[in-house]
Amino acid sequence: MKLRVRSFRCRRIFHLILVVIIIFVTTSLLNNYLFEEKILKLPSVVPKPQIIGPPPNIPESDQDSRQIQPPAQIPIETDALENATKVLTQTLPISEKLPSIAAFNNGTLISKEEIQGGFPVNETVASIRDKVREMMKFAWNGYATYAWGSNELRPVSKTGHLPFVLGNEPLGASLIDSLDTLYIMNLNKEFNTAVEWIETNLDFNKNTQVSVFEFNIRYIGGLLSAYTFSRKPILLTKAAELAQRLLPAFDTPSGIPMSLINLKTGDKRNFVWANGRCSILSEFGTLHMEFKYLSELTGNPVYSEKVDAIRKILEEVDRPNGLFLNFMNPNTKSWCGNEAGLSALGDSFYEYLLKEWIRTDHKDVKALELYNSSLESFLKVGLFHKSPQHNLLYVGNYKYGAISNSMDHLACFVGGMLSLGASDKNDPWFQRGVEITDTCRRSYDSASTGLGPEIFSFTDQSSAIAITQSHKMYLLRPETVESYFYLWRLTKDPKYRVWAWDVVQAIEKYARTNAGYSGLHDVYSINSTLDDVQQSYFLAETLKYLYLIFSEDTLLPLDRWVFNSEAHPLPIQNKVKLTPG
Repeated sequence: MKLRVRSFRCRRIFHLILVVIIIFVTTSLLNNYLFEEKILKLPSVVPKPQIIGPPPNIPESDQDSRQIQPPAQIPIETDALENATKVLTQTLPISEKLPSIAAFNNGTLISKEEIQGGFPVNETVASIRDKVREMMKFAWNGYATYAWGSNELRPVSKTGHLPFVLGNEPLGASLIDSLDTLYIMNLNKEFNTAVEWIETNLDFNKNTQVSVFEFNIRYIGGLLSAYTFSRKPILLTKAAELAQRLLPAFDTPSGIPMSLINLKTGDKRNFVWANGRCSILSEFGTLHMEFKYLSELTGNPVYSEKVDAIRKILEEVDRPNGLFLNFMNPNTKSWCGNEAGLSALGDSFYEYLLKEWIRTDHKDVKALELYNSSLESFLKVGLFHKSPQHNLLYVGNYKYGAISNSMDHLACFVGGMLSLGASDKNDPWFQRGVEITDTCRRSYDSASTGLGPEIFSFTDQSSAIAITQSHKMYLLRPETVESYFYLWRLTKDPKYRVWAWDVVQAIEKYARTNAGYSGLHDVYSINSTLDDVQQSYFLAETLKYLYLIFSEDTLLPLDRWVFNSEAHPLPIQNKVKLTPG
């Protein structure tokens, strides 16, 4: 009997050990499969973030008071919108009526999980997400220490940077662009410090010329997104204040805005190089989401009316070969030149047609019609082109009937856009999105640094390679990882996480300085010199998309949130409830 019991116990122990071994082996195989048999351990020596004190002019003793503990449920101030509107009506000539956000009375309230959660179950994935968070904190600390309040950081020189399109005054572009990234990464102390700076220091009444487009997607988009998350009234107040200062740009015979405006005087003009000082499609066509949402939040219809007028013009204008051209004369509403495409001068216009349809919970049907007809027109003129070598699908540029044999890094967002707008995975446009993203990946894989060039060409001899020196730059751009993000969410193909991890490692190895991250002059040289600029969109977009790739889908789910062109999440009507029930 004892022998039988002992034998039974031995067999039971053996079975338990066998089960443990099977679980261990299965987990290992799954991880290997997940990352295509790559060993994804973090580098043995990862530069530690500098221990950096408070930003200039903030006493050390004030630091603790800025720390907050994330609540179990994001608090929604019932009178936040009302208070913000009262503040606005005291200083700005906007509507006195209270906000009318009926489109956001349905749906469900914002939960902590969807804006500060998404914790991965897989330990390897979690460790990479933590690494991206550390990168954000390091980049932020460098900015806070050496460029606090400036628009961008020069991480090599350790000074502030004022790029032309953001004006010659320090208006905290990186700070505002970072707000929602800080929030979703639970960097609450940094977020609160940034909001304090906005409340006490941000003044748009400056005699400086800025880009209407950039201030819309970076500033207004960033402020609205952060307001939606935190419900801090000052953020909505500042968004509306800035929008008021941009309105004189629309004072043209057509209502098509000029590209540049002086925030203090309201003087406006277009770029000299813009095809005879014409307005640019990707600029005046990329205001819709933010201006419509701002009207919904403030109850002031003026912002919505401005972009509705632009839409009306674009619906009625003649389209040669079915194309929206890149330049329009704001005086005559006529096209300038004969260029079109999905790169810098057209790109985000098409993105916003699709995303405004999504943001309105599919009610803006005309936007979708314009989006679909534009894609079909691009297809007919050959904008989606196959390379002579390797048969790679790429997005060229249309110019006077000819298609270029090169593709901009900026156009790498198209893979994500096409997949997001497709009806299902069998839709030919979804497959084109996958192929274009593969092409952009190849441009990264072909570089010694593992980072993609600014422009890459396709010839009989090579594919997805930059030819001229000025095209070999890497400017910390987000478009490729943006497409990885959408395709990961939509397909769960592990290769997109593998590719994203490759980008994380390459940025760490070649772009990290001891004060932040810098662009490279030559992606084909492992000894490339640095351009000494930490772009604000690196914090707003590149790091955010990388973080989301290694998060669960419960963080900013795509059926409740849509990202503007600067990766600032905006709520979808009838999905997200902005008022307590």
